[in-house]
Amino acid sequence: MSMTKETFKKALENKNIMVTKKMLDQFEKYMQLLLEWNQKMNLTAITIEEEIWEKHFYDSIVPFENLSHKTLCDVGSGAGFPGIPLKIVFPDMELTIVEPLQKRCRFLETVKEALDLKGVNIYPERAEDFVKEHRESYDVVSARAVARLSILLELCAPLVKMKGHFIALKGKQGHEELLEAQKALDILGMKLEKEDTIDVDEATRINLYMQKVKPTPNKYPRAYGQIKKKPLGGV
Repeated sequence: MSMTKETFKKALENKNIMVTKKMLDQFEKYMQLLLEWNQKMNLTAITIEEEIWEKHFYDSIVPFENLSHKTLCDVGSGAGFPGIPLKIVFPDMELTIVEPLQKRCRFLETVKEALDLKGVNIYPERAEDFVKEHRESYDVVSARAVARLSILLELCAPLVKMKGHFIALKGKQGHEELLEAQKALDILGMKLEKEDTIDVDEATRINLYMQKVKPTPNKYPRAYGQIKKKPLGGV
């Protein structure tokens, strides 16, 4: 099943997320910019409109339906997923985007301006550098398709406030990654709350919800080379 604008609106409203005409206009403008900029830089492999409604927009919003988030930090946001779709449907949310590639940040700044989004901060930085000034600052931290969980946890957990949440949007290997990241969860002060499996257009999505139960030790995150070479991981 691929989505149209109308079925996208209806599917979200079935989950008690109200979508106004203004929001739909913002999504359409976002899609137009995504497709335009994608011709000159690699932003997405998904270029069919019905698939964008489902696999980028709907897929970005659904994992967050039960969270009342005030401040959200989207790490490795790429073309803006899930951060920008969430900001459109939850306009009162404060959104911070951390994306190391300058050209993607230029695209995101263009989207922010074109959609007239307030309360959006875009940082062209790596997460391990960004955390130095923003440790334990966010109610919710999200990451979609960035790295394996044992690596991702070390980059994201230090940004989460005490009792805040980290939500990792994963593909079908999410459960396997979770098993290999047990030690990382414990070391970094995070606890798994739930694991959700959603089928989107014949693809399996596994969304992992973690809560910060104790402060992350100050020595984390390490330099990215070290994280990659020797992930915390381990059962």
